[in-house]
Amino acid sequence: MTTPAAPAVALVNLGCRVNRVELDLMASELERAGARLTGEREADVVVVNTCAVTGEAEAKARKAVRRAASLPGAPLVVATGCVASLFADELAALAPNVVVERDKSRVAGLALERLGLAGVAGAAGDAGAAGDAGPEAACAATPTPTGRTRPGIKVQDGCDNRCTYCIVWKARGAARSVALDEVLLAVRQAQDRGAREVVLTGINLGCYRAAGPDGRELGLPGLLDELLERTSVERIRLSSIEPPDVTPELCDVMAAAGERVAPFLHVCLQSGCDETLRRMARVYRTDLFRRVVETARSRVPGIALGTDLIVGFPGETDEEFEESLAFCREMRFAKMHVFRYSRRPGTPAATMPGQLDPHVMAERGARARELADELRLAEARRLVGEKDLVVVQYPGRGVSGGLFDVTLDPSVPVDSLVPVRLASVSPDATLAAELL
Repeated sequence: MTTPAAPAVALVNLGCRVNRVELDLMASELERAGARLTGEREADVVVVNTCAVTGEAEAKARKAVRRAASLPGAPLVVATGCVASLFADELAALAPNVVVERDKSRVAGLALERLGLAGVAGAAGDAGAAGDAGPEAACAATPTPTGRTRPGIKVQDGCDNRCTYCIVWKARGAARSVALDEVLLAVRQAQDRGAREVVLTGINLGCYRAAGPDGRELGLPGLLDELLERTSVERIRLSSIEPPDVTPELCDVMAAAGERVAPFLHVCLQSGCDETLRRMARVYRTDLFRRVVETARSRVPGIALGTDLIVGFPGETDEEFEESLAFCREMRFAKMHVFRYSRRPGTPAATMPGQLDPHVMAERGARARELADELRLAEARRLVGEKDLVVVQYPGRGVSGGLFDVTLDPSVPVDSLVPVRLASVSPDATLAAELL
């Protein structure tokens, strides 16, 4: 007799690293309960994890939900994420087979219930499952369901800032942190599944605050210290962080850890022009950002810096754009994510005067990306001849400590963390490495 196939679930992710980490946890819970992860066309249930960071992102989310709902098998579509938090009724009205679940910790349980797997040993909500600590639990990725070789550990959620272009604080709520014991458990579980490097992530990572072993409050530097002392994970990487949170204390912890903390910081800039930063309601100006960069480079040997840059923000003049580019060049970023401003209804920036023509924004975006490529290649060239540790993500390819793509001997096992010498660089800033 043929054994019937396990019920199938497709996971569709849109948006940030935190969204990806949260979806990884759902994947783990679903697999433990006996569900099978598949593509959308084979799925009985499709989970769409939405993003609302820009108007364009929201439009993509709605399109993804409509597409999933219209598949031939008419699967149940579970919409979750930031758009679901903000516009639940609108998403639910897209099709009769769409349901909305604002609470991501309940998504896997909802899917399992509809699949007839609720109550299966190891399912979401069972004692000992990774989701037991509720929506604020640390979320560890697993290489098994999603193929990620550098698991994300969600240690923080929400944001108390009110940047004028952003609606995420409304969708995610106030800043809150995961308890230290939960973070320790998530890192150890990731190690048990073979992780060599973990990535600490959050919506506003630098505002991490939780009680330490002695009851006193820990910030991000203290969390990093605890993880280094109380786990044996080979390397920890920090995801994006706000400039005021790059403190001398944090840099000193990174430096003292040596190779156990990746020498990379993604410090969010958004604009290199003070007047634009003021209109964005960012909590710093370029003089503070410059001091932060100087501190990081003076205290953490060989550190590489990444950033986000928004071009075409309302009111940005030609002169302000040039000022922003010049500042980025001065900072020597190794990695720049360039975004054209996207009008986000419900934010102050959406109704600001001076909304720019899309063609102007496109031209500025192209110039900023050209600068990003130029700076990345220059920083990669500085690394030729240096030693590094590379996480192997695919046969023959991995990432360096400074988050550069690296090619190496394809016989090295995937998920390895190996010492190399960076021997040469190609025009696209990919480094070739020799094993040590």
